[in-house]
Amino acid sequence: MPSCPECENDLDIELDEVEEGDVVVCDECGTEYEVVGVDPLELTRVDDELDDEEDEFFDEEEEE
Repeated sequence: MPSCPECENDLDIELDEVEEGDVVVCDECGTEYEVVGVDPLELTRVDDELDDEEDEFFDEEEEE
């Protein structure tokens, strides 16, 4: 069973039922992860993606 990178709690994920694009939430710390790969299972933190997109937006504004 995969564990949360933030708090190392076991994530309740059914590996045979999860698909790319699904969002899973850690029951212990509430961190959200998007499934970006299923074989092997790869997760990316949803907050990190939003931060990256916001940074790109601000970079573009500053260049104008």
